[in-house]
Amino acid sequence: MKAIALSQYKKGKPVSGLNIHLVVLCLTGAILLLSGNCRQEQGQVDLYLEAIMLREFDEKEMAVEKLNEAIKLDKDFLPAYSLLAEIYADTNDYEKSAAAYEKATQLGRWSFKNYFGLGRVYQNMKKFDRAAWSFARAGEIDAGHLEAHINAARCYYQIKDYNRALTFGRLAEQIDPNAVEVQMLLADIYQAQKDYDGVIDSLKRAFEINGDNPEIIISLAVTYLKTERYESAKELLISATQIQPDNGTAWQYLGYCFLKLDDTDGAVEAYGRAVQINNKDWQSHSRLGTAYMLKAAKNKDRMLKLQAIRQWQISLALKPDQPNYQTLIGLIEKYSKQNR
Repeated sequence: MKAIALSQYKKGKPVSGLNIHLVVLCLTGAILLLSGNCRQEQGQVDLYLEAIMLREFDEKEMAVEKLNEAIKLDKDFLPAYSLLAEIYADTNDYEKSAAAYEKATQLGRWSFKNYFGLGRVYQNMKKFDRAAWSFARAGEIDAGHLEAHINAARCYYQIKDYNRALTFGRLAEQIDPNAVEVQMLLADIYQAQKDYDGVIDSLKRAFEINGDNPEIIISLAVTYLKTERYESAKELLISATQIQPDNGTAWQYLGYCFLKLDDTDGAVEAYGRAVQINNKDWQSHSRLGTAYMLKAAKNKDRMLKLQAIRQWQISLALKPDQPNYQTLIGLIEKYSKQNR
């Protein structure tokens, strides 16, 4: 249908069969433009409406041409800059999109859509300082828009402005207290500030909302480990492995937790499961070796020492330049001599 309509348009014939969405767009655009600024010449209005239609037909280059023609007729024609920015964003030409959005926000300082779009573009360009300001401005215009506040918080987090990140994160929480995404974001911000009580509170809230999510469970457990609450961490990590038995990360942290609780049997089992799930996990091989060696010392078992040495050797083979590799080599040499 679009191909037929486009063919009619290119031949200068009346276009029939347009979808309802396009018709509404054209009529809305015409009403807004003609009623909002009676001084506008019909020329740029027609060009703008043609650009809307061409974009609908996925003829973006032709749409851009029409919009540039409209801008030549009126350099302050706001709708043309806004649509131009959207089209450039569609084609991943973020530099041009940002320039068009900047002009649009200069001409219309109360347009949520343009500030939010500008934030998206700068976010894609990894210009997080500009993105943060744009999303913040969008949030000022529409104080109830969840995504604008989340994105502002994320971008401020990226540039390590944690106080502003926290401000917008809390505003997002007020908008939707049951959004897991917001609680996880707040946890990240508190983590960056080393506010572990804040991290735990946010993760607990996320856990209350979605208690079957292993990512949330593991994140909360890791925070408990950092604050030396090993029993609480153990319970959560066991729960995570029950929900997702092939989650190697959960088993790895559980192994660490058992080591801290001086449960070498539990540590050997947990790290053993981790390397079964991913035999390329050099960290789990290294820590499994440590668990075997501690168990060997308890039980005075020479074979367990050999197993420990073997796991350390596997770990070094997988990652020769791992941190503290010289210490590991020294341990292998030391215990190999003892076992001769």
